[in-house]
Amino acid sequence: MTKEFVRSDCRYFLGDRPCRYHKKEGVKCSDCRYHDPIKLRTLIIKLGAMGDVLRTTPILEALKGKYRGSKITWVVDEESKELLENNPYIDGILSYGPEALSHLLVEEFDLVINLDSLPRSACLASLAKGKKKLGFGLDKKESVFPFNKEAEEWFRMGIDDDLKRKNKKTYQEIVFKIAGLRFKKEKLVVNLREREIDFANKFAKKHNLGGKKIIGLATGAGGRWELKKWTIEGYLRLIKKIDKEIKDAKILLFGEREEIGRNREIMERSKVPLINTGHENTLRGFLSLLNLCDLVVTGDTLAMHAAVALRKKVVVLFGPTSSAEVELYKRGKKIIPDMDCLSCYKETCDKHPNCMESISPDIVFQAVKKLL
Repeated sequence: MTKEFVRSDCRYFLGDRPCRYHKKEGVKCSDCRYHDPIKLRTLIIKLGAMGDVLRTTPILEALKGKYRGSKITWVVDEESKELLENNPYIDGILSYGPEALSHLLVEEFDLVINLDSLPRSACLASLAKGKKKLGFGLDKKESVFPFNKEAEEWFRMGIDDDLKRKNKKTYQEIVFKIAGLRFKKEKLVVNLREREIDFANKFAKKHNLGGKKIIGLATGAGGRWELKKWTIEGYLRLIKKIDKEIKDAKILLFGEREEIGRNREIMERSKVPLINTGHENTLRGFLSLLNLCDLVVTGDTLAMHAAVALRKKVVVLFGPTSSAEVELYKRGKKIIPDMDCLSCYKETCDKHPNCMESISPDIVFQAVKKLL
């Protein structure tokens, strides 16, 4: 008889409850064929915003490929935590705050990667016990600084708008370089659960979406970036053209709580029947409903990154933020106005028409039609 013992060095060991394979098959540590010893403990610090968290997920596959036997723990803002759930490359998720702090005071890591130059995330990176640190830290004078020379370029872009505008590299190319990785078109990761897919299927059945071309319109950009939103008139004209020229199309409206009034106005003024997906869905519910779409029209916001992660075709409307940074993996079209002041990163603008007002519904429609 094999003497029973605990393999706490295993990537699946939880400590406070049985691992997944014990629950599923009843196996014991001492004779478990799934034993995966940890050879490298990696900490990723990427707190927010949501879209930035999601577009950072491609580094996970690359890290697992480069460092065999690695255990990856990710520190993230509580509001973004759901984006990382059910991700096969992540072994642990810590919410920013007391939970993360208590762990960092005790745990030791072989590799710490902080891709945020925010002082609060840089502070965590400096506090963490790590043999090697990449990205950004915080010094004793409360100044953010690059840990490695590969992080200097992104650091400079964060404090110099002119350098930001001149940049032609994608975000993935930049953060892969910081993390000591080579970008090989690794994809964004959203892994929906079966119950989440069922939730979306029930919604589709309720609204008779079967066999239709489903086009999602993500009309907002959150509360901060008012200038990233396309005009209501633009959406109304686009909706009219879709209804007229694309057979069997169904249009879903997506928006955050800040877009309740905006989407209500679009619904009321549109002569084409629309389906509002609502504003009370959980983050995972939003991802599930977005997964129903064949194509998504969106600004540079969470919906764009989520659609890319879900392998959807996308038409993205750019103005005050960098189009060069966004990797669409050959599944979309970027609509970029012909203006000298693009990528200004301003939250408001006194120009009329401004960049988003200059985007033609006809050009957006032609991109939709071509991709479909």
